[in-house]
Amino acid sequence: MNLHQFRFVREAVRQNFNLTEAAKALFTSQPGVSKAIIELEEELGIDIFTRHGKRVRGLTEPGRQVLKSVETILQEVEGLKRIGKEFAAQDSGSFTIATTHTQARYSLPPVVQSFAQKFPKVRLSLLQGNPKQVAEMVLHNQADLAIATEAIAEVDGLVSLPCFQWEHMVVVPHEHPLTKLPTITLDDIAAYPLITYDAAFAGRNKIDLAFTRRGLKPDVVLEAIDADVIKTYVELGMGVGIIAGLAYSATRDTGLAAVPAGHLFGMNVSRIALKEGAYLRGYVYTFIELMAPSLSRKLVEQVLTGERDSYEI
Repeated sequence: MNLHQFRFVREAVRQNFNLTEAAKALFTSQPGVSKAIIELEEELGIDIFTRHGKRVRGLTEPGRQVLKSVETILQEVEGLKRIGKEFAAQDSGSFTIATTHTQARYSLPPVVQSFAQKFPKVRLSLLQGNPKQVAEMVLHNQADLAIATEAIAEVDGLVSLPCFQWEHMVVVPHEHPLTKLPTITLDDIAAYPLITYDAAFAGRNKIDLAFTRRGLKPDVVLEAIDADVIKTYVELGMGVGIIAGLAYSATRDTGLAAVPAGHLFGMNVSRIALKEGAYLRGYVYTFIELMAPSLSRKLVEQVLTGERDSYEI
């Protein structure tokens, strides 16, 4: 059996079982279509079509099952052709990034802008979720790569590389007592209601661990999935916020003051995660290098082939 036979079967059904019209649609001869279908039926040992004399009238019951398989096979073949065409064209195609809100909102805009200027023919998509969700997107081929914090580093089936380090910031309204202290402590922060990330986001586990080790149980009055929400409620006076440092800008967040808290919660690393053994188009390597200039194509290829300890911050 061959793809030509499958196409003839599908087109015969599409043309209401008129083999002459099916042949015209496929730019071939009617006798050729008829012969190919008969040969397929003989090979399968079943009748695909019901007939009246030499005329095809409809599908038999096994023919209906054959048609389902034929449709699936031809869809897969067409999908393979699209993949081949897309991967062969290194300056065009699609590119999907799975990332968290913080990365999409604060670290990616200049990178995406630069990438779009270099590759205007590439269709870029951003999918958002928590670190676990974005890792799953890459594992299930919904995204080409994921960008998040350390949580994506130990996911089976993925390899990851560090992009950059960042620390948490404590954000408060201007003139808040915490801004008057030479150095803030965990005890200082725990004296106020806290607003910070949901447990699945942006290093929240490090925040909780720091307080636990100190024997403190802070009053977390609000948890959110992104820094913008946290900052909004801090400005309303509901509590002290703890956010990723990259989410604070003195020029943008004019109603808030920020106090570095890396000495309390440690440093965090944003990472790029890729599926093990992934084939990356040239422009994906370019994007990675725009995101982290130290991550050259050669280095990324080494990691994808198993040299996972070749680079760390």
